[in-house]
Amino acid sequence: MKEINAIIEAYRQIQPAPTGAALATVSRVEGSSYRRTGARMLVLENGQYVGGISGGCLEGDALRRAQKAIALRTPSVVTYDTTQDDDHQVGVGLGCNGVIDVLFTPIVAERPNPIELLEKVAGTRVPRVLLTITDGGTHKELLGTVLLYEDDALMLQTFPIPAIAPYVLQQTKESLAQMTSQTASFQNENQTVQVFIEVLRPATRLVIYGGNYDIYPLVRIASEQGWHTTVVMNTAKADKSLFTTASKVLHHKGNETPEIDDHTAVVLMAHDLATDQQNLQQVLQTNAAYVGLLGPKKRTLKMVNALIAEGIAITANDEQRIYSPAGLDIGATTPEAIALSIVAEITSHFAGRPGTPLRMKQGTIHGNAAQ
Repeated sequence: MKEINAIIEAYRQIQPAPTGAALATVSRVEGSSYRRTGARMLVLENGQYVGGISGGCLEGDALRRAQKAIALRTPSVVTYDTTQDDDHQVGVGLGCNGVIDVLFTPIVAERPNPIELLEKVAGTRVPRVLLTITDGGTHKELLGTVLLYEDDALMLQTFPIPAIAPYVLQQTKESLAQMTSQTASFQNENQTVQVFIEVLRPATRLVIYGGNYDIYPLVRIASEQGWHTTVVMNTAKADKSLFTTASKVLHHKGNETPEIDDHTAVVLMAHDLATDQQNLQQVLQTNAAYVGLLGPKKRTLKMVNALIAEGIAITANDEQRIYSPAGLDIGATTPEAIALSIVAEITSHFAGRPGTPLRMKQGTIHGNAAQ
Protein backbone atom coordinates (compact mmCIF):
# COMPACT_ATOMS: atom_id res chain seq x y z
CA MET A 1 0.00 0.00 0.00
CA LYS A 2 2.96 2.34 0.51
CA GLU A 3 3.71 2.35 -3.23
CA ILE A 4 0.06 2.97 -4.07
CA ASN A 5 -0.11 5.90 -1.65
CA ALA A 6 3.08 7.37 -3.16
CA ILE A 7 1.57 7.12 -6.65
CA ILE A 8 -1.67 8.73 -5.49
CA GLU A 9 0.24 11.59 -3.88
CA ALA A 10 2.41 12.12 -6.98
CA TYR A 11 -0.69 12.18 -9.18
CA ARG A 12 -2.35 14.72 -6.89
CA GLN A 13 0.63 17.03 -7.25
CA ILE A 14 0.32 17.24 -11.03
CA GLN A 15 -3.39 18.06 -10.88
CA PRO A 16 -4.93 20.06 -12.44
CA ALA A 17 -1.86 20.75 -14.59
CA PRO A 18 -2.20 19.24 -18.09
CA THR A 19 0.74 16.86 -17.60
CA GLY A 20 0.40 13.56 -19.42
CA ALA A 21 0.71 10.43 -17.28
CA ALA A 22 0.46 6.67 -17.62
CA LEU A 23 0.25 3.86 -15.09
CA ALA A 24 2.32 0.70 -15.58
CA THR A 25 0.94 -2.30 -13.68
CA VAL A 26 2.33 -5.83 -13.39
CA SER A 27 -0.78 -7.87 -14.24
CA ARG A 28 0.66 -11.38 -14.55
CA VAL A 29 3.79 -13.18 -13.37
CA GLU A 30 4.79 -16.66 -14.36
CA GLY A 31 7.87 -18.08 -12.67
CA SER A 32 10.34 -15.90 -10.83
CA SER A 33 10.23 -12.11 -10.64
CA TYR A 34 11.53 -9.50 -8.20
CA ARG A 35 8.12 -7.79 -8.07
CA ARG A 36 4.75 -9.51 -8.11
CA THR A 37 1.34 -8.75 -9.57
CA GLY A 38 0.04 -5.35 -8.52
CA ALA A 39 3.45 -3.65 -8.61
CA ARG A 40 3.04 -0.24 -10.21
CA MET A 41 4.86 2.81 -11.48
CA LEU A 42 3.35 6.14 -12.43
CA VAL A 43 5.16 7.70 -15.39
CA LEU A 44 4.91 11.35 -16.41
CA GLU A 45 5.53 12.50 -19.96
CA ASN A 46 8.67 14.36 -18.82
CA GLY A 47 10.26 11.04 -17.80
CA GLN A 48 9.78 11.28 -14.06
CA TYR A 49 8.27 8.23 -12.38
CA VAL A 50 7.19 6.92 -8.99
CA GLY A 51 7.10 3.26 -7.98
CA GLY A 52 8.57 0.32 -9.84
CA ILE A 53 7.74 -2.92 -11.64
CA SER A 54 11.05 -4.74 -11.16
CA GLY A 55 14.36 -4.39 -9.39
CA GLY A 56 15.35 -1.67 -11.85
CA CYS A 57 16.08 -3.87 -14.84
CA LEU A 58 12.82 -3.23 -16.71
CA GLU A 59 12.09 0.33 -15.67
CA GLY A 60 14.04 1.90 -18.55
CA ASP A 61 12.04 0.09 -21.22
CA ALA A 62 8.82 0.53 -19.23
CA LEU A 63 9.45 4.27 -19.13
CA ARG A 64 9.61 4.39 -22.93
CA ARG A 65 6.51 2.21 -23.27
CA ALA A 66 4.58 4.40 -20.86
CA GLN A 67 5.56 7.57 -22.72
CA LYS A 68 4.39 5.92 -25.94
CA ALA A 69 1.06 5.12 -24.29
CA ILE A 70 0.77 8.77 -23.23
CA ALA A 71 1.48 9.98 -26.76
CA LEU A 72 -0.91 7.52 -28.44
CA ARG A 73 -3.52 7.75 -25.66
CA THR A 74 -3.89 3.99 -26.03
CA PRO A 75 -3.27 1.22 -23.47
CA SER A 76 -1.10 -1.80 -24.27
CA VAL A 77 0.23 -4.97 -22.66
CA VAL A 78 3.91 -5.87 -22.98
CA THR A 79 5.33 -9.28 -22.06
CA TYR A 80 8.86 -9.39 -20.67
CA ASP A 81 10.30 -12.90 -20.91
CA THR A 82 13.51 -13.23 -18.89
CA THR A 83 13.68 -16.98 -19.53
CA GLN A 84 14.82 -16.57 -23.13
CA ASP A 85 18.37 -16.23 -24.47
CA ASP A 86 17.28 -13.85 -27.24
CA ASP A 87 19.71 -10.91 -27.14
CA HIS A 88 16.92 -8.62 -28.32
CA GLN A 89 14.67 -9.49 -25.38
CA VAL A 90 14.60 -6.90 -22.60
CA GLY A 91 15.74 -8.52 -19.37
CA VAL A 92 17.88 -11.24 -20.93
CA GLY A 93 20.79 -12.30 -18.75
CA LEU A 94 19.09 -11.37 -15.49
CA GLY A 95 18.64 -14.98 -14.49
CA CYS A 96 15.16 -14.32 -13.08
CA ASN A 97 13.54 -17.01 -15.25
CA GLY A 98 10.16 -15.35 -15.26
CA VAL A 99 7.52 -14.06 -17.64
CA ILE A 100 5.96 -10.73 -16.71
CA ASP A 101 2.98 -8.99 -18.30
CA VAL A 102 2.84 -5.23 -17.79
CA LEU A 103 -0.23 -3.17 -18.63
CA PHE A 104 0.45 0.42 -19.70
CA THR A 105 -2.61 2.63 -19.19
CA PRO A 106 -2.58 6.31 -20.21
CA ILE A 107 -4.57 8.55 -17.89
CA VAL A 108 -7.08 10.17 -20.22
CA ALA A 109 -10.45 11.79 -19.62
CA GLU A 110 -12.40 9.42 -21.86
CA ARG A 111 -11.41 6.28 -19.93
CA PRO A 112 -11.90 5.19 -16.29
CA ASN A 113 -9.05 6.56 -14.22
CA PRO A 114 -7.33 3.68 -12.36
CA ILE A 115 -5.59 6.08 -9.96
CA GLU A 116 -8.92 7.52 -8.86
CA LEU A 117 -10.10 3.98 -8.09
CA LEU A 118 -6.90 3.28 -6.16
CA GLU A 119 -7.49 6.46 -4.19
CA LYS A 120 -11.02 5.31 -3.43
CA VAL A 121 -9.86 2.05 -1.86
CA ALA A 122 -6.52 3.12 -0.32
CA GLY A 123 -8.01 4.30 2.95
CA THR A 124 -10.56 1.54 3.50
CA ARG A 125 -10.12 -1.02 6.26
CA VAL A 126 -11.57 -4.02 4.42
CA PRO A 127 -10.04 -5.93 1.50
CA ARG A 128 -11.14 -4.60 -1.90
CA VAL A 129 -10.93 -6.01 -5.40
CA LEU A 130 -10.04 -4.24 -8.64
CA LEU A 131 -10.85 -5.91 -11.97
CA THR A 132 -8.74 -4.92 -14.96
CA ILE A 133 -9.23 -6.27 -18.48
CA THR A 134 -5.78 -7.11 -19.81
CA ASP A 135 -7.00 -8.85 -22.97
CA GLY A 136 -10.46 -8.10 -24.31
CA GLY A 137 -10.27 -10.54 -27.23
CA THR A 138 -12.27 -9.00 -30.04
CA HIS A 139 -13.23 -6.14 -27.72
CA LYS A 140 -9.95 -4.30 -28.23
CA GLU A 141 -11.44 -1.09 -26.91
CA LEU A 142 -11.84 -2.68 -23.46
CA LEU A 143 -8.12 -3.20 -22.88
CA GLY A 144 -7.15 -1.47 -19.64
CA THR A 145 -10.73 -1.05 -18.44
CA VAL A 146 -10.73 -1.18 -14.64
CA LEU A 147 -13.68 -1.66 -12.30
CA LEU A 148 -14.09 -1.79 -8.54
CA TYR A 149 -15.98 -4.80 -7.20
CA GLU A 150 -18.65 -3.45 -4.85
CA ASP A 151 -21.27 -6.20 -4.72
CA ASP A 152 -22.50 -9.11 -6.82
CA ALA A 153 -25.54 -7.45 -8.36
CA LEU A 154 -23.70 -4.29 -9.40
CA MET A 155 -20.87 -6.25 -10.95
CA LEU A 156 -23.24 -8.39 -13.01
CA GLN A 157 -24.92 -5.21 -14.25
CA THR A 158 -21.79 -3.21 -15.05
CA PHE A 159 -19.16 -5.67 -16.26
CA PRO A 160 -18.59 -4.65 -19.90
CA ILE A 161 -18.78 -8.21 -21.31
CA PRO A 162 -22.09 -9.54 -19.91
CA ALA A 163 -21.64 -13.08 -21.27
CA ILE A 164 -18.70 -13.81 -18.96
CA ALA A 165 -19.74 -11.62 -16.03
CA PRO A 166 -21.03 -14.55 -13.88
CA TYR A 167 -17.76 -16.43 -14.32
CA VAL A 168 -15.66 -13.36 -13.54
CA LEU A 169 -17.78 -12.84 -10.43
CA GLN A 170 -17.15 -16.42 -9.31
CA GLN A 171 -13.38 -16.04 -9.72
CA THR A 172 -13.51 -12.67 -7.96
CA LYS A 173 -15.20 -14.16 -4.90
CA GLU A 174 -12.72 -17.04 -4.83
CA SER A 175 -9.77 -14.62 -4.99
CA LEU A 176 -11.27 -12.54 -2.20
CA ALA A 177 -11.84 -15.60 -0.03
CA GLN A 178 -8.23 -16.71 -0.57
CA MET A 179 -6.84 -13.15 -0.40
CA THR A 180 -4.88 -13.89 -3.55
CA SER A 181 -4.65 -11.89 -6.79
CA GLN A 182 -4.72 -13.70 -10.12
CA THR A 183 -5.02 -13.21 -13.86
CA ALA A 184 -7.90 -15.39 -15.02
CA SER A 185 -8.88 -16.37 -18.58
CA PHE A 186 -12.47 -16.65 -19.80
CA GLN A 187 -13.87 -17.88 -23.10
CA ASN A 188 -16.22 -15.59 -24.98
CA GLU A 189 -17.35 -16.11 -28.59
CA ASN A 190 -14.35 -18.35 -29.31
CA GLN A 191 -12.10 -15.62 -27.95
CA THR A 192 -10.09 -15.54 -24.74
CA VAL A 193 -10.62 -12.65 -22.37
CA GLN A 194 -8.12 -12.05 -19.59
CA VAL A 195 -8.98 -10.22 -16.39
CA PHE A 196 -6.51 -9.23 -13.69
CA ILE A 197 -8.36 -9.81 -10.41
CA GLU A 198 -6.41 -7.84 -7.81
CA VAL A 199 -7.07 -8.19 -4.10
CA LEU A 200 -5.93 -5.12 -2.19
CA ARG A 201 -5.35 -5.64 1.52
CA PRO A 202 -5.76 -2.73 3.94
CA ALA A 203 -2.51 -1.15 5.06
CA THR A 204 -1.10 -2.65 8.24
CA ARG A 205 -1.60 -0.71 11.43
CA LEU A 206 0.88 -0.99 14.28
CA VAL A 207 0.02 0.06 17.82
CA ILE A 208 2.86 0.22 20.36
CA TYR A 209 2.25 0.48 24.08
CA GLY A 210 5.44 1.77 25.72
CA GLY A 211 7.69 4.78 25.87
CA ASN A 212 11.23 3.57 26.41
CA TYR A 213 14.12 4.08 24.02
CA ASP A 214 13.50 0.76 22.24
CA ILE A 215 10.24 1.95 20.66
CA TYR A 216 12.06 4.38 18.37
CA PRO A 217 13.74 1.88 16.00
CA LEU A 218 10.46 -0.08 15.84
CA VAL A 219 8.57 3.05 14.81
CA ARG A 220 11.24 3.93 12.21
CA ILE A 221 11.26 0.49 10.58
CA ALA A 222 7.46 0.34 10.57
CA SER A 223 7.39 3.77 8.95
CA GLU A 224 9.68 2.52 6.17
CA GLN A 225 7.10 -0.22 5.58
CA GLY A 226 4.43 2.41 5.10
CA TRP A 227 2.50 1.25 8.16
CA HIS A 228 0.24 3.55 10.14
CA THR A 229 1.89 3.58 13.57
CA THR A 230 0.34 4.72 16.85
CA VAL A 231 2.34 4.97 20.08
CA VAL A 232 0.57 4.99 23.44
CA MET A 233 2.82 6.41 26.16
CA ASN A 234 3.43 9.23 28.58
CA THR A 235 3.73 11.93 25.92
CA ALA A 236 5.63 14.23 28.29
CA LYS A 237 8.57 11.83 27.99
CA ALA A 238 8.45 11.48 24.21
CA ASP A 239 11.33 12.73 22.08
CA LYS A 240 10.11 15.33 19.60
CA SER A 241 11.28 13.14 16.71
CA LEU A 242 8.55 10.64 17.57
CA PHE A 243 5.82 13.09 16.60
CA THR A 244 7.13 13.23 13.03
CA THR A 245 8.01 9.53 12.64
CA ALA A 246 4.89 7.96 14.16
CA SER A 247 1.49 8.53 12.58
CA LYS A 248 -0.03 9.30 15.97
CA VAL A 249 1.20 9.62 19.57
CA LEU A 250 -1.41 9.23 22.32
CA HIS A 251 -1.08 9.92 26.02
CA HIS A 252 -1.45 6.70 27.98
CA LYS A 253 -3.93 8.29 30.38
CA GLY A 254 -5.79 10.32 27.79
CA ASN A 255 -9.35 9.91 26.53
CA GLU A 256 -8.38 8.94 22.96
CA THR A 257 -7.82 5.26 22.28
CA PRO A 258 -5.91 3.80 19.32
CA GLU A 259 -7.80 2.47 16.31
CA ILE A 260 -7.47 -1.31 16.29
CA ASP A 261 -9.05 -3.67 13.77
CA ASP A 262 -8.29 -7.11 12.36
CA HIS A 263 -5.51 -5.66 10.20
CA THR A 264 -3.71 -4.26 13.24
CA ALA A 265 -0.63 -5.56 15.07
CA VAL A 266 -0.10 -4.56 18.69
CA VAL A 267 3.21 -4.72 20.55
CA LEU A 268 3.28 -4.40 24.34
CA MET A 269 6.65 -3.09 25.47
CA ALA A 270 6.13 -1.04 28.60
CA HIS A 271 8.76 -3.12 30.46
CA ASP A 272 6.47 -3.13 33.47
CA LEU A 273 4.56 -6.30 34.32
CA ALA A 274 1.45 -4.63 35.75
CA THR A 275 1.22 -2.14 32.86
CA ASP A 276 1.69 -4.81 30.20
CA GLN A 277 -0.90 -7.00 31.91
CA GLN A 278 -3.44 -4.18 31.98
CA ASN A 279 -2.76 -3.37 28.33
CA LEU A 280 -2.97 -7.05 27.38
CA GLN A 281 -6.40 -7.29 28.97
CA GLN A 282 -7.60 -4.28 26.97
CA VAL A 283 -6.06 -5.40 23.67
CA LEU A 284 -7.56 -8.88 23.87
CA GLN A 285 -10.97 -7.23 23.81
CA THR A 286 -10.19 -5.81 20.35
CA ASN A 287 -9.88 -7.48 16.95
CA ALA A 288 -6.09 -7.09 16.82
CA ALA A 289 -4.71 -9.91 14.67
CA TYR A 290 -1.26 -9.92 16.25
CA VAL A 291 -0.42 -9.23 19.89
CA GLY A 292 3.32 -9.26 20.58
CA LEU A 293 4.95 -9.11 23.99
CA LEU A 294 8.60 -8.63 24.86
CA GLY A 295 10.31 -10.85 27.38
CA PRO A 296 10.33 -14.60 28.04
CA LYS A 297 7.33 -16.89 27.69
CA LYS A 298 7.07 -17.36 31.45
CA ARG A 299 6.48 -13.61 31.85
CA THR A 300 3.54 -13.71 29.44
CA LEU A 301 2.24 -16.90 31.06
CA LYS A 302 2.26 -15.14 34.41
CA MET A 303 0.12 -12.33 32.96
CA VAL A 304 -2.28 -14.73 31.27
CA ASN A 305 -2.71 -16.78 34.44
CA ALA A 306 -3.38 -13.61 36.40
CA LEU A 307 -6.12 -12.61 33.96
CA ILE A 308 -7.68 -16.07 34.15
CA ALA A 309 -7.62 -15.85 37.95
CA GLU A 310 -9.58 -12.62 37.67
CA GLY A 311 -12.25 -14.45 35.66
CA ILE A 312 -11.15 -13.17 32.24
CA ALA A 313 -11.44 -15.86 29.60
CA ILE A 314 -8.49 -16.48 27.30
CA THR A 315 -9.85 -18.10 24.16
CA ALA A 316 -8.14 -20.40 21.68
CA ASN A 317 -8.13 -17.47 19.24
CA ASP A 318 -6.37 -15.34 21.85
CA GLU A 319 -3.70 -17.99 22.25
CA GLN A 320 -3.15 -18.02 18.48
CA ARG A 321 -2.73 -14.26 18.17
CA ILE A 322 -0.44 -13.81 21.18
CA TYR A 323 3.20 -13.87 20.05
CA SER A 324 5.56 -14.23 22.97
CA PRO A 325 8.41 -13.55 22.84
CA ALA A 326 7.63 -11.22 19.93
CA GLY A 327 9.85 -11.49 16.86
CA LEU A 328 11.63 -14.04 14.71
CA ASP A 329 14.71 -15.88 15.96
CA ILE A 330 17.51 -13.95 14.25
CA GLY A 331 19.78 -13.63 17.26
CA ALA A 332 18.63 -10.07 17.95
CA THR A 333 20.23 -8.46 21.00
CA THR A 334 19.99 -4.72 20.24
CA PRO A 335 16.85 -2.55 20.07
CA GLU A 336 17.34 -2.15 16.31
CA ALA A 337 17.69 -5.87 15.64
CA ILE A 338 14.79 -6.71 17.96
CA ALA A 339 12.63 -4.19 16.11
CA LEU A 340 13.66 -5.76 12.82
CA SER A 341 12.72 -9.24 14.05
CA ILE A 342 9.31 -8.02 15.26
CA VAL A 343 8.49 -6.24 12.00
CA ALA A 344 9.55 -9.34 10.07
CA GLU A 345 7.27 -11.52 12.19
CA ILE A 346 4.31 -9.16 11.75
CA THR A 347 4.92 -9.15 8.00
CA SER A 348 4.98 -12.94 7.87
CA HIS A 349 1.84 -13.13 9.99
CA PHE A 350 -0.25 -10.96 7.67
CA ALA A 351 1.21 -12.65 4.60
CA GLY A 352 0.37 -16.08 5.98
CA ARG A 353 3.97 -17.21 5.58
CA PRO A 354 6.10 -19.18 8.09
CA GLY A 355 9.05 -16.79 8.21
CA THR A 356 11.61 -19.52 7.52
CA PRO A 357 14.82 -19.04 5.47
CA LEU A 358 14.06 -18.94 1.75
CA ARG A 359 16.86 -21.38 1.03
CA MET A 360 14.82 -24.03 2.87
CA LYS A 361 11.75 -23.45 0.69
CA GLN A 362 11.01 -26.00 -1.99
CA GLY A 363 10.17 -24.52 -5.40
CA THR A 364 9.93 -20.84 -6.24
CA ILE A 365 9.73 -18.05 -3.68
CA HIS A 366 6.09 -17.12 -4.39
CA GLY A 367 4.81 -20.47 -5.66
CA ASN A 368 4.64 -21.99 -9.11
CA ALA A 369 1.25 -20.83 -10.33
CA ALA A 370 0.91 -17.90 -12.70
CA GLN A 371 -0.52 -14.88 -10.93
